[in-house]
Amino acid sequence: MKRSDTSKYLLIIIDIIMVLLSYFLAVLLITNFNLYPYMFFRIKASLLLFPVIYVAVFFVAGLYSSIWIYAGMSDYINIALANFFAFIICLVAELFNYGGFTVSNIIVGATFAFVLTFGVRVLSRITYYRMIPLHNNSSKNKNILVIGAGMAGKVIVNEVRVNPALQYNILGFIDDDPNKIGQVVNGIRVLGSTEDIPYFTEEMNIDEIILAIPSLDNEQRKKILDLIKKTSIKMKTLPSMVEMIDSEINLKSIRDVEITDLLGRKEIKIDTDRLRDYYQNKTILVTGGGGSIGSELCRQLAGLNPEKLIIVDIYENNAYEIQNELMRKYPALNLKTLIASVRDEEKLDCIFNTERPDIVFHAAAHKHVPLMETSPHEAVKNNVFGTLNVVKACDKYQVERMLLISTDKAVNPTNVMGATKRICEMIIQAYNRISTHTDYVAVRFGNVLGSNGSVIPLFKRQIEEGGPLTVTHKDITRFFMTIPEAVQLVLTACSMAKGGEIFVLDMGEPVKIYDLAENLIRLSGYEPNVDIQIKVTGLRPGEKLYEELLMDEEGITKTENSLIFIGKPISIEWNELHKELQNLEHLSHCNETTNEELKYEIKKIAPTYNFKS
Repeated sequence: MKRSDTSKYLLIIIDIIMVLLSYFLAVLLITNFNLYPYMFFRIKASLLLFPVIYVAVFFVAGLYSSIWIYAGMSDYINIALANFFAFIICLVAELFNYGGFTVSNIIVGATFAFVLTFGVRVLSRITYYRMIPLHNNSSKNKNILVIGAGMAGKVIVNEVRVNPALQYNILGFIDDDPNKIGQVVNGIRVLGSTEDIPYFTEEMNIDEIILAIPSLDNEQRKKILDLIKKTSIKMKTLPSMVEMIDSEINLKSIRDVEITDLLGRKEIKIDTDRLRDYYQNKTILVTGGGGSIGSELCRQLAGLNPEKLIIVDIYENNAYEIQNELMRKYPALNLKTLIASVRDEEKLDCIFNTERPDIVFHAAAHKHVPLMETSPHEAVKNNVFGTLNVVKACDKYQVERMLLISTDKAVNPTNVMGATKRICEMIIQAYNRISTHTDYVAVRFGNVLGSNGSVIPLFKRQIEEGGPLTVTHKDITRFFMTIPEAVQLVLTACSMAKGGEIFVLDMGEPVKIYDLAENLIRLSGYEPNVDIQIKVTGLRPGEKLYEELLMDEEGITKTENSLIFIGKPISIEWNELHKELQNLEHLSHCNETTNEELKYEIKKIAPTYNFKS
């Protein structure tokens, strides 16, 4: 028999005894303890019936499914209601089958029953917590401060208590509610406010801090994390409330601090009803649908009720993973996954002819700057002519709208990857002028946190390995946005496009990568350049200190969304661009063409491309 079953049956037996005792005491009190044999004979049937009624009602109310050491207000309200309904049923049963109980007997008995059944559960909780020490003073255990004495903080304390394998000594709560300071919550004192964190971490030899306030917005979270950074104490946090909607709070929810917690921006909120109005019942195709941006596009599109979603990707593993994820989460989704390369013009033609998409998101691209510097031929074939193949297919099969995922590296590019993406933007704007069927647009934004090959996963891995963290330049800065945020804005921009626009997303303030490395080291519980070194390696080929979102000749126009802007369209003639592209295509497929020759040809098409020969 399971321990939980044993506890349940024990509680049933105790409830039976408590109910019997309650109603028996009620009769004794009302008769001044003069219970004659004939009176006992009259009430014995009811004494046997009433416990059965109570246990049955308690079962229906779920009282034997509750874990009373975790009981909250809803559980106590539930037991009060269950006692009341049991009292009513007992009263009705006695009226229809007259025994020895009067109405006053039943009222007094019900009162006793409530007090005793309620008291047993409260007493079991109090006894349990008194038997378990608030903290274990083993030298192996970590001294912990919990920020937030609310429900999430209480759950963490309860889990630590019931699981001795967790090597935590919770020494106190921190909370900014002045009414809580000095109070004892679940047996642990609320020591002070967040401003007191540096003092308590030093005085109490704290090893780790857990931030247990899921409802904090990003600005409040960053303020607390900035205080903790001064202490060099390892920091863990519960996810935000948005992240926890589909999950429950427990110790498994606690994660290491991410750089997203430090951005300090308000969360981007999008009108999903408006997006659903635009995307529902549409056939949507996503190239590069298994990549970082492409897969998130698929996730968010799947929730907007499209007629059909088509994932196109050359890398089968990524495509397989996102396909399985979407099938689990959206079993009714009409989903098709195709393995194909955007370089294969004939294959794309076949796909478009068969599927007839209404909207196309083009996210397939080579994006790694250093790799494309040494393999410019592949960057041109995939980025430029892969895009051209998709553009032509959209026009031929009368796609309603095509959106290109571009990058801030396309602005005054200093690397092959950025230059090829700039040419892609030029193709989009030029083809929009000649197409009578399709609106072509592009969205340009900076780095997305957590994407494949991005700096954050690299830093975390380097910290796990003991360092050093590698930064190419102490002053290098980048714009950052989370992948879900970027995709929300991409979907919004596409829904408002008229054709020919290059949308620019508001990425907030640029972040210094060196500062980012220092913060992540501190919040992992180490001292930068003491415990873990930061090594400056020098700028890589084609790398800029500062990224830009607009070129000099581009103005900026506001849209109805305060986070989305439109760069002023630049007049590009397709016929002229097409001739230059034909020569570039020839050179990219010629093995005798050197990297330098190809870069010069790229510069002819994208004059803002600035590279060192």
